[in-house]
Amino acid sequence: MVRGAAGRPGVRAARRPELRLPPLEAFEGGGLEPDGDYDGLEFAGADLAGQDGAGARFMDCALRGCALDETRLPRARLLDSALDGVRGVGTDLAGATLRDVELTDARLGGTQLHGAALERVWIRGGKIDFLNLRSAALKDVVFEGCVLVEPDFGGARLERVEFVDCTLKGVDLSGATLKDVDLRRAASLEIARGVDRLSGAVISTAQLLDLAPVLAGELGIAVEG
Repeated sequence: MVRGAAGRPGVRAARRPELRLPPLEAFEGGGLEPDGDYDGLEFAGADLAGQDGAGARFMDCALRGCALDETRLPRARLLDSALDGVRGVGTDLAGATLRDVELTDARLGGTQLHGAALERVWIRGGKIDFLNLRSAALKDVVFEGCVLVEPDFGGARLERVEFVDCTLKGVDLSGATLKDVDLRRAASLEIARGVDRLSGAVISTAQLLDLAPVLAGELGIAVEG
């Protein structure tokens, strides 16, 4: 029997990022630039809505209270960075790389992370509606204390991913591949599609009972009486 770092049987625990930001300088640029290089900067309350930072690199940065409506960051690299209280609709992070990142108390909608690579990412608090993670690769990712409304993991690969005290509504796991995914501590779990892809995940007995009608329907089992 496999035991994670926290001693829980049956699943290996995710490794959380150990973020230690250096003293930061205030960002004083006029806006983001495609393929821009941002190192050791603090973006405090910046309005980045509609700006184009495609392919940009953020290293040892903090984005605090920033507006990210329709901000274009495809193929961006966010490394050893913190995002705190960011908000926005339609943020484009398709194909981005997030490594050793903490995302705290975000209010986001329609965020595009399809084809992205997330490694050692800790998402805490906040609410994210219609998160698109199709065909993304998630490794050592923790969702804690957040609300995810209709997150799309279609075709994604999840390894050592934990959901802790999260509310998960209308999850799409169609075509996803799961390994060491711990759903037992989710506050609520509602799977709309792809319940057949739960192999490689660990759920609680109570969650199994809640999912029984969906599983029966997937297997074509008629339940009567």
